[in-house]
Amino acid sequence: MYGSDGLEIVTLLALLEYSILGVMVGQARSKYGVEAPATTGNPDFERYFRVHANTLESLIVFIPALWIFSLSVNYHFGVALGLLFVIARIIYASGYLSAPARRAPGAIATAAINAILVLGSLISIAIRAL
Repeated sequence: MYGSDGLEIVTLLALLEYSILGVMVGQARSKYGVEAPATTGNPDFERYFRVHANTLESLIVFIPALWIFSLSVNYHFGVALGLLFVIARIIYASGYLSAPARRAPGAIATAAINAILVLGSLISIAIRAL
């Protein structure tokens, strides 16, 4: 990969993952009989809905932090963290969908990756500003 191809690919993979989770919500809505616009009514459906919503909440931090970190701290480490984020979201989703208590490993990994991206970026920018 050259330029920002890796960064672009990781970003697109995260967005694709989010889109797939959205399709899964739609399928779960039909399967569990939860008619739009309802977002509650069946615990199994609600888990699908929460996985999708929580992934969006994580993406709001992840995408800009990924780009800032990769372009200002370390490109290859940023891309690697991005790939780990996508994997962490798979772990989160599969854990949460099987049993809510099993979401912790993916949630913790997601939070740690986002923290590294944000704090690493802030530290790098602060050092450059001195």
